[in-house]
Amino acid sequence: QVQLVESGGGLVQGGGSLRLSCAASGRIFKINVMGWYRQIPGKQRELVARIISGGNTNYADSVKGRFTISRDNAKNTWYLQMNSLEPEDTAVYFCCADLQHDLGAQFRYWGQGTQVTVSS
Repeated sequence: QVQLVESGGGLVQGGGSLRLSCAASGRIFKINVMGWYRQIPGKQRELVARIISGGNTNYADSVKGRFTISRDNAKNTWYLQMNSLEPEDTAVYFCCADLQHDLGAQFRYWGQGTQVTVSS
């Protein structure tokens, strides 16, 4: 019913920048939360950043001041601008949406994941 397609991962040197994009399509009435998570093998997936429908944002302490989440509501697309990347940011990044298909319940969807590798 809903697809989240990510793009923008890759290999970058430490101190560099990358921009991730996530485009949602399908039967969408409203996206209440747009977010980015990341996961390192053997560890739990962790929240990186999220933006709520009213515009409030939350960031993991480890990325505050370096990463910025933004959105284009008209396109059901959101972004993660990652600056001053560090090797510790290396992970698979997943976009996530908490959305409604209609006026009913909210559901969570995930993107397929995109690898971000930061070399030292």
